[in-house]
Amino acid sequence: MSTASAHLVELLQRLSLEEKVALVSGADFWTTTPLPSIGLRAMTLSDGPAGVRGPVWDERSPSLNLPSATALAASWDPELAHRYGAAAAAEARRKDVDVVLGPTINLHRSPLGGRHFEAFSEDPQLTGALAAAYVRGLQENGVAATPKHYVANDSETDRFTVDVHVDERALRELYLLPFEHAVGAGAWAIMSAYNSVDGVTMSENELLEQPLNSEWGFDGVVVSDWTGVRSLGSAPAAQDLAMPGPAPAWSEQLIAAVRDGRVDEADVDRKVLRLLHLAERVGALGDEGPRPIDAEDGIAFTRLAETEGTVLLRNEGELPWSAGPASIAVIGHNAREARTQGGGSATVIPESIVSPLDGIRSRFADADVSYSVGAIVQEGVAEIPLAQIVNPVTGEPGVRVAFLDAGGTEIFHEDRRATALVWFGGDVPIAASSTIVLETVYTPEADDEVRLGFATSQRGRILVDGELLLDQQPVITGTDLGAAFLNPPSATVIVPTRAGVPFTIRAEFSLPEGDHALAGVASVTLGIAPDDRDPDGLIASAVEAARAAEVAVVVVGTNSRVESEGYDRENLDLPGRQDELVRAVAAANPRTVVVVNAGSPVLLPWRDEVAAIVLGYFGGQEFGSALADVLSGDAEPGGRLPSTWPAALTDVPVLDVTPREGALHYAEGIHIGYRAWLRGEAEPAWPFGFGLGYTSWSLEAAGTRGGLVADDAVVAVTVRNAGDRAGKQVVQVYAERGDSVVDRPVRWLVGSTVVRVEAGETVEAHVPVPARALSHWLGGRDGAWALESGAFTLRIGTSVADLPISTELEA
Repeated sequence: MSTASAHLVELLQRLSLEEKVALVSGADFWTTTPLPSIGLRAMTLSDGPAGVRGPVWDERSPSLNLPSATALAASWDPELAHRYGAAAAAEARRKDVDVVLGPTINLHRSPLGGRHFEAFSEDPQLTGALAAAYVRGLQENGVAATPKHYVANDSETDRFTVDVHVDERALRELYLLPFEHAVGAGAWAIMSAYNSVDGVTMSENELLEQPLNSEWGFDGVVVSDWTGVRSLGSAPAAQDLAMPGPAPAWSEQLIAAVRDGRVDEADVDRKVLRLLHLAERVGALGDEGPRPIDAEDGIAFTRLAETEGTVLLRNEGELPWSAGPASIAVIGHNAREARTQGGGSATVIPESIVSPLDGIRSRFADADVSYSVGAIVQEGVAEIPLAQIVNPVTGEPGVRVAFLDAGGTEIFHEDRRATALVWFGGDVPIAASSTIVLETVYTPEADDEVRLGFATSQRGRILVDGELLLDQQPVITGTDLGAAFLNPPSATVIVPTRAGVPFTIRAEFSLPEGDHALAGVASVTLGIAPDDRDPDGLIASAVEAARAAEVAVVVVGTNSRVESEGYDRENLDLPGRQDELVRAVAAANPRTVVVVNAGSPVLLPWRDEVAAIVLGYFGGQEFGSALADVLSGDAEPGGRLPSTWPAALTDVPVLDVTPREGALHYAEGIHIGYRAWLRGEAEPAWPFGFGLGYTSWSLEAAGTRGGLVADDAVVAVTVRNAGDRAGKQVVQVYAERGDSVVDRPVRWLVGSTVVRVEAGETVEAHVPVPARALSHWLGGRDGAWALESGAFTLRIGTSVADLPISTELEA
């Protein structure tokens, strides 16, 4: 036993059973229980795959909003993922967060998965490489990573209860593989998922022990997803921390179970030792404190990361605009109200956002830039702009929020600078409140009418200048409480306005009484819904603007009803009339560039009708600046697709995300994503790994060195930049085994590397191909990895469908 572990054992022996159970059961929404008697402070956990929110959801404590995980994955660059993790660590340290609940490393099994923006890819190898780098970037700076959700939480429908049936080989080769990479990188924590696998909920599942602990050597803490520990059945399992705390399934019940012998105290001790080890790692134990951190400029990195993940899907000689157009028609709801992140628990609140419209106006300052909405994308209300509201008490921009008890007496108030408000932890006495009241003074910009309203799962009332105009309980659809809380339905009423003439708004929200699943939390938005009275007129105005401009930029995208935690997608269509808008604008201006602001695949039926298509994903708070960098040619569009983009929903080979009788069967086995596409006849719109750039390339084989016995085979490729500007290329290596005695994909990714080459220059790229990447899992009682003897064909190129080089590798 090491000195450190002996020290931890000595600390354990000083704790009572009550103290040990308090530690493993959590303290509140975001922190663990402090134990001052042994020098242990509370550890703070925080959501944060694309930023770190911290323990409060509050615009007064803003966070860096990084690009979505799919944008990071599109870079195909582990070095960038390492910097991304380091940027998240800097944010965590700034907010006194010890444990970041990310990265999300489930797979894009079906494009209908509603939370895919938060995960990396359909491929386990790419996901694993990025996950490992992200973990190292966080933890080298003293902040724990928590790869999630272990395991097979690849869709959202019935996520709390679904039983995933997956065969052992697919589980090992696909869904567990990214977690194995993350553990190999030294992950200090793992989050167990809500779902069951083969009949056992994950917080009680043997998979937490084998392979996680006993095979891979994981020595960290398994954190539950929030409320994921449901019973004492998780106590003997390798589930270490139940959150949020105090977790009712453990706490007093666990103490009693140990006392009467139903649970062995050694099981609790094992959990405590792991939590003490985590505390030691993050500087929460003793006097050492957290280690120093050397952080780069977060804003500049966010902009860079987005350009690296921007995928140029089509370019008919239109981009880049090096000289700059004289006039630009910017069109689209998302051009002004960009989605910089997906919906759900991963949400962060940035201090500011550069929209595509902002970025284009700033970069092309000499151009005449017009703006048209074109088509409505947003559903329901959005918060009221801060510039149009005044707190009636302070006279400052914002809103007064009061919390009333059952008798109507104010017990707490705060002055906020936003009207989209979430209380999810923190010091606000939500549990003691019966009513939340928002008051502000709103000044309209025009003689018109607005659809004033609210979004919440609570009953709400709106009074304008003292007159009750709206009293309604929004209807909740679906059964996912998280979705109901974070993406609630809206209710609105039409209010006439006069430009510059202010009126008072009072919104009252009734909180449910008693003990319930959302006790102590609340989410309300006072806002305005978009004007959708004349959709034909919106398209016509956009067409006229496009016709009058030298070039047109149409920003299309999804909304929070399409991509969010808590529910899956019904289809892959762009919401509203965006397809009609693009076609009309492209007919009016042949120099139409479409920017796609979506976190995962959408159908683009007009893709052959426009001059260029730029995929920006959810680009973080610098989305607009990065987009302008790419459009102007100041930066190379560095992205390559981390998942296949279909041309039609009916073409997708693996689609089902809906459980039947409580079970979801992964009947396709190891064939998901591009692996499944290669087995069928349908052609996708764009294949896995695809992406264009602003220069031209040639690749030539330079040999294969090493051998699989030593696990050090390396493919060498000569890469020449034949263009007139520097560029980035992603060299991808796939394996094939046509004569295999086991079921295999047509081909599968075994390695890749990023190269950056100056104009006219040549470099030699080296891609390691480990034996493990070619091995398959042999199931059974003593399952193991096996490398089939004989020759594997390695194909090298720039996407799964563009592989001009091949070589043989003997096993």
